[in-house]
Amino acid sequence: MNIENTKAQMRKGVLEYCILSILEGEDKYASEILGALKDAKMLVVEGTIYPLLTRLKNAGLLNYRWEESTSGPPRKYYGLTETGKVFLKELNTTWDELRSAVNLVTKAKAKKA
Repeated sequence: MNIENTKAQMRKGVLEYCILSILEGEDKYASEILGALKDAKMLVVEGTIYPLLTRLKNAGLLNYRWEESTSGPPRKYYGLTETGKVFLKELNTTWDELRSAVNLVTKAKAKKA
């Protein structure tokens, strides 16, 4: 089994949650979202983020607006819809429960070793 593949799958599993969390409270354009993910050591490339943003928009979780830029072409800013805010709140709860469960299992295993 390839460890890098498994690690990539784990990151992909939480990527939507991370993007929604980044957008909580403030609209951002794709480069800002990518920067926040990279700062957090989430290895993501542009080719991954754009289809994901489109999928989240099509699911009604995100909306976008165009804004003129002083340093180039207009930028597309993404933000959470009301549905997206509710969805994120539910994901926060699920993440807390999942993190607690994983910590219990992994700590229990570590104590036995």
